[in-house]
Amino acid sequence: MGRIRVLSDNVANKIAAGEVVERPASVVKELLENSLDAGSTNIRVEIENGGRRLIRIADDGCGMLRDDALLAFERHATSKLHDVGDLLTIATLGFRGEALPSIASVCRLLLETRSPDEQTGTRIEIAGGKILSCEEIARGGGTAITVRDLFFNVPARKKFLRSEQTEMAHIASLVTHYSLAHPDKTFELWSGGQNLLQATPVETLRERVFQVFGSQILGDLISLEERAAMMPSPDPEDTPRRFAVRGFVSRPQVQKNNRNSIFVFVNGRLIRDRLMLHALSAAYHNLMPPSCFPFALLFLDCDCEEVDVNVHPSKTEVRFRHQSWVHDFVRDAVRDQLMQSRPAPSFSPNPQPAASLPYSDFSQMMQNDAAAPEFVLHPAVPPPPRFDFGDGSIPLQAAAAASPAPVQTGSLKLRVPDTHGGFPSELANNNVMAGSMIDIGDLRPLGQLHHSFIIAAGRDGLWIIDQHVAHERILFEQVLAQQASGRAEMQQLLMPAILQLTPEQQIEYARIEEQLRASGFDTEPFGNRTIAVKAVPAALGHGDIERVIFEVLEIAEEELRGVSVSDLRRGIAASLACRAAIKINTPLDHKKMEWMLRALAATEYPMACPHGRPVALQYGMREILRAFHRI
Repeated sequence: MGRIRVLSDNVANKIAAGEVVERPASVVKELLENSLDAGSTNIRVEIENGGRRLIRIADDGCGMLRDDALLAFERHATSKLHDVGDLLTIATLGFRGEALPSIASVCRLLLETRSPDEQTGTRIEIAGGKILSCEEIARGGGTAITVRDLFFNVPARKKFLRSEQTEMAHIASLVTHYSLAHPDKTFELWSGGQNLLQATPVETLRERVFQVFGSQILGDLISLEERAAMMPSPDPEDTPRRFAVRGFVSRPQVQKNNRNSIFVFVNGRLIRDRLMLHALSAAYHNLMPPSCFPFALLFLDCDCEEVDVNVHPSKTEVRFRHQSWVHDFVRDAVRDQLMQSRPAPSFSPNPQPAASLPYSDFSQMMQNDAAAPEFVLHPAVPPPPRFDFGDGSIPLQAAAAASPAPVQTGSLKLRVPDTHGGFPSELANNNVMAGSMIDIGDLRPLGQLHHSFIIAAGRDGLWIIDQHVAHERILFEQVLAQQASGRAEMQQLLMPAILQLTPEQQIEYARIEEQLRASGFDTEPFGNRTIAVKAVPAALGHGDIERVIFEVLEIAEEELRGVSVSDLRRGIAASLACRAAIKINTPLDHKKMEWMLRALAATEYPMACPHGRPVALQYGMREILRAFHRI
């Protein structure tokens, strides 16, 4: 007797269920997508015990005929595909006909449905994949599917479920984000008789975000208006393909510890795609710490022929025909919007803990001191000798301390209160949560805080600028510009600096030698595992030469192996800028602070240093007025 045999339908369905039904949220996803495919405008989801005891989804969609309702529980029975060619143009969320038989094989399921083409509805009861009854019922249009006792006949799978709260959190997240993808529909989510979500139809995605998350979350988000592009086809006879992306992304200071707050939809399908996640991370490169992640709600729409949705059993992954082009399109759309809006961090009553960052003079000082330093508002001081502004740069070494001069406040214009002691309605009623650094060049410096932070005033409130990271951002973009133009400023060393390398560093040095030269380093091999540094970037102090080169070699070895030349150059520029920027405890006079603000305003992205630290914090006029009980 042979060893190979065909599995029974019961076993095959349970194997399929293992692929499709991972947890209760998987059941909700499949049934929710079926409701959307059926053209539903009202969807109600009821959950008990995190989905173990009960999952019920009712909709007002097109419903099913009696014969179709029975056939729907056969494997690979679907109304959404007719031939193999349809696999190339899938426009529905479901299409394989695996969901219902797979779910029915591991639970007790009840289907109630009615099509407008029939006078009566159909009620089908199934347990463990076996049909127990099928009868006519009187009911309205649409479909209701009730799933009870999930995994009752597969106890091993049931043991892998997490706590009720965890499973419910997965379900709530899924329903919430499908409600965001369809703002024109009604979504209800109930758990144990408690209403967790009630989203009624609205006209815009912004209204839906406000409806679901509230004004506080909306204030931390940047609207990504629809950006469309035509991808040229390599085939002259083929028409160009249209891609469009829209949604919301968070300001860089909103930093999550994982990717759980990133939600991506491709043609209305919620996915977890590595390509899209990497494109989003690339958009925030140098704008937030590499170990942190943003909140994002992205919708990518394209021709169905450009994306294959049939690459994963649970349909959570897709594959694009032209992955590199799609990656760059999404990355550039998000980054351009961040650059354009220039969102400013604001004071928060509950700030998030700082992420671990590679270098910070101030944090080092705070950790090493036994007690926190006393913060005093120091007046601006006159410039030390030989401080040259003519070439648009400031010295890279700490300026010598000088005698203090009176504070120069500049001109700060505020609206005069009315006779009742209030403020103009347009100021008091301002509901904009996020400030912008677009006009940071118009700020008026008032002085320094602890010789480390610039205090400045503007029409939109009070600002605190970290002078080290501000200068770091300025130098970072200067180095990038010099790299791009091939005119990096260099200073020749009287005596070459000789550096010993490890075997790994020797390999990386050979790989990045050309990029070091483009950044202003003149180096050459000098014997076995030794290099001679003959010239360095003009901005770099002699004492930092060895440290910067070894930092660059470490970046190349650990983080940037195999990636683009552009990323490698940005890593080099970030290391140079961090070491060359002015340090804390450096007095600055009024003219230096004004230059700093103007130079910062001229950068492409003044909100964060290359490592992701915020450059400035804003205390808006609305918050100031509220603190003084003026509004």
